[in-house]
Amino acid sequence: MDFKNPMRKFKIVFLGEEAVGKTSIITRFMYDTFDSNYQATIGIDFLAKTMYLDDRMVRLQLWDTAGQERFKALVPAYIRDSAIAIVVYDITNSASFDAVDQWIEDVRAERGDDVVIVLTGNKLDLEDRVISTEKGESKAKELNVIFVETSAKSGANIKQLFKRAVLALPSMEIEEEEEEENKKEDIVQVTPVEEEKDQSTVCWC
Repeated sequence: MDFKNPMRKFKIVFLGEEAVGKTSIITRFMYDTFDSNYQATIGIDFLAKTMYLDDRMVRLQLWDTAGQERFKALVPAYIRDSAIAIVVYDITNSASFDAVDQWIEDVRAERGDDVVIVLTGNKLDLEDRVISTEKGESKAKELNVIFVETSAKSGANIKQLFKRAVLALPSMEIEEEEEEENKKEDIVQVTPVEEEKDQSTVCWC
C-alpha cells in the first residue's frame, strides 16, 4: 500500500422526486441487480463502495434521500458536506423533470460552486418517455451541470454516471496533473555530453 497516496473518499448525495429511481441506480451500481418491487426510501439510506478508476481507487459514500415531501426538511443537512450531487428525474414523468431546478437550487444554496452536480434522466428502458434527450441536455446546459441518461433496470450508463461525476471533481483533476508531472520527473534527461559519450561506444563500421 502506498501510504503517501491514501484512498480518496467522496460523499455523493442522490436527490430528486419520489419514484424516479434513485435507490435503483444505487442498487445497480452497488450490486448489479434491479428490484422491480418498488419500495419508497424512508428518510436517508447510506452505502459505501470502492471504485477502481483507471489506476486509482476511490471510496464513494452514497447517500440516498427520500423524495417524499415530509422528508425534504432533512435533505439540506446531507447536501452540506457532499462532493457530488446527483439529481435524478424520470424521463416518463414531466413533473419530476420540472422539479430539478429547485433541487439544484437547494444544492447550490448549501454548497455554492464547491460541488459537482449531475442531472440524470433515468428509466431509459421505458418507451413512453415524455422528456427528450435534447430537452435534458438543454436543461443541463442552462443550469451548467453534467448530463447523463441511465437505466437502472438494464444498467445502461450506470458506471459511466459515477465515472463522469468523480472525474469532474477538481481534486481529481489536480491529482491527474500531479501524476503527469511526476511522470515527467521520472524521465531521464540525456545531456549533450552524455549523448556524445554514448555515440562513442557505437561501431559505425
